Amino acid sequence: MVATHTLASGMGGLRTAGDLVARMQMTRGMRIGEAKKYVADQLHVSVKELSDEIIMNEVRDDLNIGRVVSPHGKARGIQAQMNIGKILGIEINSVKRFLEKID
Repeated sequence: MVATHTLASGMGGLRTAGDLVARMQMTRGMRIGEAKKYVADQLHVSVKELSDEIIMNEVRDDLNIGRVVSPHGKARGIQAQMNIGKILGIEINSVKRFLEKID
């Protein structure tokens, strides 16, 4: 967990795609290179662009998957996590619990 967090933070976390790469490492047990490639493919960017704050800021806005400071009307919190789960094709526990509570 510490190594995954360190690598994700090094990529910029929520400022870039570090949080998404770390999520794939933890949920699917992917190695860092494999996780980066998977996330890049899902976001339709290159692996190199995953760590570019400017490009990822635009990608996060376009896909509505949250940013450090999301503008009014853009996804934040659980809504952003729902969108991330759909894009990455994974189940996120907090989203699952939220949906169970609103049924």
